[in-house]
Amino acid sequence: MKALQEFQEFILRGNVVDLAVGVVVGASFGSVVGAFTKDILTPLIRLPGKISLSEWVYGKFHFGDFINTAVSFFLTAAVVFFLVVKPINWLMSRRKSDTPADPETRECQFCLSKVPTKATRCAFCTSELKAVA
Repeated sequence: MKALQEFQEFILRGNVVDLAVGVVVGASFGSVVGAFTKDILTPLIRLPGKISLSEWVYGKFHFGDFINTAVSFFLTAAVVFFLVVKPINWLMSRRKSDTPADPETRECQFCLSKVPTKATRCAFCTSELKAVA
């Protein structure tokens, strides 16, 4: 059971989830850029005298393929966000404790400077401070 708990802590660390989301969305965005280049930009390139681009026909734009790839990218991003990012954020917010941590400094009652909590004398005005239990 301890190994399972350690694995859960490892997975719920922010950098692991961020990396996984980045890889998935980055791969999907790569296909959008590839489709834009292949279907929109490449048909605009014309070599004088020779048309040797692979299966290129002037005026033939593959807008449908590009739009399909763009929609696929947005759907992938939405699925990753709603099925991975949102649940992980919800789990992380539940794991955080609601009790604030003990403050490391306090205010000197005489000069209002910040002094360490355990200090018994102010470093600024040298006044004696009450000890904190």
